[in-house]
Amino acid sequence: MKSALLSVSDKTGIVELARVLHQQGMRLLSTGGTAKLLAEQGLPVTEVADMTGFPEMLDGRVKTLHPRVHGGLLARRDFPAHMAALAEHQIDTIDVLVVNLYPFEATVAKVDCTLGDAIENIDIGGPAMVRSAAKNWKDVAVLTDASQYAGVIAELQAQGEVSRKTKLALSIAAFNRISQYDGAISDYLSAIALAEGDAVPADEAAPVLQLFPGQSNGRFIKVQDLRYGENSHQQAALYRDLQPAPGSLVTAKQLQGKELSYNNLADADAAWECVKSFTGSACVIVKHANPCGVAVGKDALEAYSKAFQTDPTSAFGGIIALNSPLDGPAALQISKQFVEVLMAPAFTPEALEVFKSKVNVRLLQIDLPAGGDTPWLKGQNAMDMKRIGSGILLQTADNHELTLADLKVVTIKQPTQQELQDLLFAWKVAKFVKSNAIVFCKDGMTMGVGAGQMSRLDSARIASIKAGHANLSLQGTAVASDAFFPFRDGLDVVIDHGATCVIQPGGSMRDDEVIAAANERGVSMVFSGVRHFRH
Repeated sequence: MKSALLSVSDKTGIVELARVLHQQGMRLLSTGGTAKLLAEQGLPVTEVADMTGFPEMLDGRVKTLHPRVHGGLLARRDFPAHMAALAEHQIDTIDVLVVNLYPFEATVAKVDCTLGDAIENIDIGGPAMVRSAAKNWKDVAVLTDASQYAGVIAELQAQGEVSRKTKLALSIAAFNRISQYDGAISDYLSAIALAEGDAVPADEAAPVLQLFPGQSNGRFIKVQDLRYGENSHQQAALYRDLQPAPGSLVTAKQLQGKELSYNNLADADAAWECVKSFTGSACVIVKHANPCGVAVGKDALEAYSKAFQTDPTSAFGGIIALNSPLDGPAALQISKQFVEVLMAPAFTPEALEVFKSKVNVRLLQIDLPAGGDTPWLKGQNAMDMKRIGSGILLQTADNHELTLADLKVVTIKQPTQQELQDLLFAWKVAKFVKSNAIVFCKDGMTMGVGAGQMSRLDSARIASIKAGHANLSLQGTAVASDAFFPFRDGLDVVIDHGATCVIQPGGSMRDDEVIAAANERGVSMVFSGVRHFRH
C-alpha cells in the first residue's frame, strides 16, 4: 500500500489534496496540527509517532527524524538491496511527501521579532524530509507549496499517478525552496551584530541587525531567456526577486509586441522608475538609459507632447513611460513616432485599437504601487547591486526624496515659488540621468539634458546644444546639477544660456566661489545637501 506523508505549516488546500490521495488508495501519515485537521475532516490518518513507534519530543523539535521516515523516502524501488532492507526492518515506502516549512521569513520580517522566535521558526525535520524525497524523485513526489496541489491532483485523477516529468519538476522546486529557506536563515543570522565585547542577544530581545550581513545570499527566480544581451554575441536572461515589489517592471503584463530584449528591459526600468516618482500625469522618454524628455501635464497627451518636444531626435526609437492611463488621443500622437516600448498603468480600448496594427510595439501594463512606509511598498528596491570582478557592490538604493523644506537658499536673490517648483522638478529628473548630469527645466518640462560626461562643464554645454537642436529657448529656466560645481565655469555656462535659478548639492571646497559667481550674475541658487551620482 502506498503512503503519503503530509506535514504543513500553511494548511491552504491540504484537505482537498489529502482527500484525493485517500481516494487513490494511499495511506495518510501526518503530524501534529495537520493530522488533527485531517481527522476532523473525516479522513483516516495515522500519526507519524504511531508509525515510527517513537513519540514526538523536545517540544516538537524531533518528530520525523527517524529511519522509518527517511528510509521510506530514500529507498530506491529499483534496488533489490534497498527493498530488502526495508522489508527486514518493516519499513513502508513513502511515495508522496507534502511539506511546507515553518514560516521563518514571515517571522523575522516582523519588527519586534526576538532571537528566540527566529530560532524556533528554523525548521529542521521539514527540510530534512524534503531533501530526502527530492533526492529520490523518481520514486517520490515532493510538494512544497500549495500552488502545486492542483496539477498533482489533475494527474492523479487522470492517470492514477504523478508523471516522472512532474516529479522531477517538483524535486527541482523542492531544492530551490530549501535554498531560499537556508539563504533567509543565513541572511538573518549573519546580520546579527556581534562586535568584540558585545553580549550575545537574549532570546527575549530583538537583536541588532547590521544593514549588510556577513554573507549575502541573493535569491532570484528566472522569468525568461532573452534573445541576447547588450550585444548580439552575448547571452542573457531575466530574473526577478523572490518577492518582487508591487509596481516594479518585473510585474508588468505584456499586452502585445515582440519579445523584450536585454536593452529594452534596462531602458524600460529606467523610464518606469523615473515616471512613477511623479504624482501628476507624467511622461518619461528614455534612450540608452537616460531620460531624453520628461514632462508633466494635465493628461497623458499633454505630458507626452511636452516630453517629446525636449529632444525629438533622441526620442526616435525610445522607451516611453506614462504614470496615467493611455487613452485614444495620446495613443494617436505617440503612434506617429517609432517607439520600442510603451508603458502605462492602463490602456483604454481606443488606445489598444490604435496600436493593433503596430504589432512590433511592445505594450506593457504595470500597476502603480499603492505606496507606503517602506521602499518595497513604494515599488522601490531597498538595495542596489553592481557586479565587479569576482565580487559585487551592495548599497542602499537612492530613494531620497527632496522637499521644499530641505532646500537651503545660499544666494542674495531668492527663488520665486514657480522657480522652486521648477527646481524640484529638475532635481527629480537629474536623479535618473547618468552622471555627470545637467538638466534644464521650465514649467514642468525638460528643456535640455546633458548626461554621462567626464566633465560637468561638457554636460552643461551638451544640455544647451540639445535645447538648441529642439529650438527651445532656455531663458528663464531652472537647472539641476546632480553633484556640486567644482568651479564656477559650469555655472557660468548654464547662466549664459538663460538659467535664472540653480539647484545643486553643495559641498565643494569652492562653494564660496560658486555662490559669489551666482550673486555676481544675479541668479538664485539653492543647495539640496545630497547628490545623485548615477553610474
